[in-house]
Amino acid sequence: MSLTRSIVSLPLLWLCVTAIPAGPGYWPNGTRSEIVGGDFSAEAYGLIDNYDGTNWLNMFDVQAIADPTHGFVEYVNAQQAQQLGLLRTQGSQVYMGVDTTSTLNPNGPGRKSVRIQSKRAYNQALVIADFAHVPGSNCGSWPAFWMVGPNWPNQGEIDIYEGVHLNTYNQATLHSSSGCVPSVGPGGETGRRVANADCGAGGGFDGCGVMSNSPTSYGTAFNANGGGVYATLWTNSGIKVWYFASNAVPANIRNGSPDPNSWGTPTANFGPGCNYGARFRDMNIVFDITFCGDWAGGVWGQTSCAQVNPSCNAYVASQPQSFADSYWLINSVKVYSV
Repeated sequence: MSLTRSIVSLPLLWLCVTAIPAGPGYWPNGTRSEIVGGDFSAEAYGLIDNYDGTNWLNMFDVQAIADPTHGFVEYVNAQQAQQLGLLRTQGSQVYMGVDTTSTLNPNGPGRKSVRIQSKRAYNQALVIADFAHVPGSNCGSWPAFWMVGPNWPNQGEIDIYEGVHLNTYNQATLHSSSGCVPSVGPGGETGRRVANADCGAGGGFDGCGVMSNSPTSYGTAFNANGGGVYATLWTNSGIKVWYFASNAVPANIRNGSPDPNSWGTPTANFGPGCNYGARFRDMNIVFDITFCGDWAGGVWGQTSCAQVNPSCNAYVASQPQSFADSYWLINSVKVYSV
């Protein structure tokens, strides 16, 4: 049994008062992504892209970069990731994980992991991610599935799935330039507002978040519940995020004809009070798993994890077996026009 499983989790909801960004993104040597979307003559909810095991390695860039969030992590390149078994396809599914065997120097480069960014960028879209497995709720871990534009925070960041340590409640967060102050949109939301009213608070660093009310929306509990779907509707009038457990995914998502109007109240409903067309633009899809760093490391001392080791980096360095379930197993990510 890993030490993670022997730790008694303290309530973690209050640790998320500041919604640390997962970003910014990375565009080497001034390169730009192909931009898709924003074409309002397109068929509503027509499929633009379907990312899965048949095309994943061609549709994403693997980014061997220094972690912008200062984590205890070594992001490896595509060749290393595949050689180490950290990135692979399994039929139509995609596996992305971390090194689970190496005992490390806590003052060294960190635990090997994978960070990817889509080659394409989008302007307004319906993004539906179907997960068989997400990184487990482990001390030191900080996984995220998010979207980000260049020139951060001026072109925005949408953190769709994110959390730290032993949490089981997902947090959806917007980061932007100052002056984006979204109220709850029409129809309401089931989640709880956390952090700041202004998504540009702290120069965009703090963000504005909504904590899910579902105890199976993140990490180990999400996996134990059979996985599920995250759907994000991004339009000029607002940004909504839904979570569906695998046994409650709407039929119109499963059959490829999504209809957000039939899905009920979203977890997060960022509505009036923000110019979404101006503040969220040209956004790429990003997946990563980092450790410690700005958020997970910043709140380490406030969790029961610190009872095992006072240092987040030292814990992650010495406990490779604790991260056996720190991996994504993705059925698909589908992007639809809006």
